[in-house]
Amino acid sequence: MITFQRPDGKTVNAYLVEPADAKSAPGVVVIQEWWGLDDEIKAVADRLANAGYRALVPDLYRGKLALEANEAEHLMNDLNFGDAASQDIRGAVQYLKATGSAKVAVTGFCMGGALTVLSAGLVPESDGTVVWYGYPPLEYVDAQAIKKPMLAHWAIHDEFFPIAGVDQLEEKLKLAGVDCDFQRYDAKHAFANPKSDVRHLPPLQFNPNAANLAWDRTMDFFKNHLA
Repeated sequence: MITFQRPDGKTVNAYLVEPADAKSAPGVVVIQEWWGLDDEIKAVADRLANAGYRALVPDLYRGKLALEANEAEHLMNDLNFGDAASQDIRGAVQYLKATGSAKVAVTGFCMGGALTVLSAGLVPESDGTVVWYGYPPLEYVDAQAIKKPMLAHWAIHDEFFPIAGVDQLEEKLKLAGVDCDFQRYDAKHAFANPKSDVRHLPPLQFNPNAANLAWDRTMDFFKNHLA
């Protein structure tokens, strides 16, 4: 765990993992699901580090974790999304750039996906975003401010983030000229999280085939835009 500074001067704790040759390695800021900074999101950071990226996961809940859905919903509802995107996430990107990464992307899952969409317009230092099955209310998306490419993975059978909203978001971004690649999968929400099947929540389901394909596309995106 490390501590970095937000643009407003406040500090945030974060999980940082780096590749063996960390000098000047590109960076990825990883944004948690609504559960918090848990082992699953740390495993995502570990995976990215093994692939050669410096991965930083800001602790948006300030040490709190949720084990049940009602706890997660409570923590998420207490989170100021605009502040998290413009301060926590932007500060994380700035930290990676200030400590050696020439290029830095943001990626996030579920709630973190929604925050990643917001950060695309609120973090000018970011060099790209990869969104995993999450979007904010469309009125909060400033499409004109998004200048860097976006890859997004969506579940066709998502009960939390309906695919109709995905279609509307894609249309809004394309009308603004955003370089966006929306990929849709025959899957349910949280299809890339192996723990989805043990949470006993029917709207969630791990889908290894969809997850592997999405990860292949993600790594290609990072290679093309962060190298």
